[in-house]
Amino acid sequence: MSRAFVKEQEDAGYGELPDRLISEHANLVTKEGLQQIEAEVRRLTAEHAAAQESEDRERIAATARDLRYWSARLASAEVVTPPADGRHVHFGSTVTIERPGGRRQTFRIVGEDEAEPAKGTISYVAPLARALSGKEVGDVVRFGEDEIEVLEVK
Repeated sequence: MSRAFVKEQEDAGYGELPDRLISEHANLVTKEGLQQIEAEVRRLTAEHAAAQESEDRERIAATARDLRYWSARLASAEVVTPPADGRHVHFGSTVTIERPGGRRQTFRIVGEDEAEPAKGTISYVAPLARALSGKEVGDVVRFGEDEIEVLEVK
């Protein structure tokens, strides 16, 4: 087998990776969310430069793809300042709800890239966030098979 053929096979797997999908929804972010995106762009820029310096083609391709994604998210970010009205659920609200059986949950409604349900944040496009949008303390919302009561809005 010729060395040229082997080299061609080695190069084939490390070209440009397909772009990460970007949401069709507006890129609404909190002030903290914008800071997270900016930090990710800085981190990836440094990581990409290091990958180029070390000629790590696989890492170059991966960091280039991620850098394209986060740069696009930074360019399209719309910082939303929560309205002064703390009575109604809206983007940026911290909401406490009660589910059937008395189980309580508290979460903050944030942008898609900020959302980490395990850490108490959900995306504003999540079905639960949409169901609660505009509601206030005492409102009961039908969500799937359940009825959920809004206990607190901050």
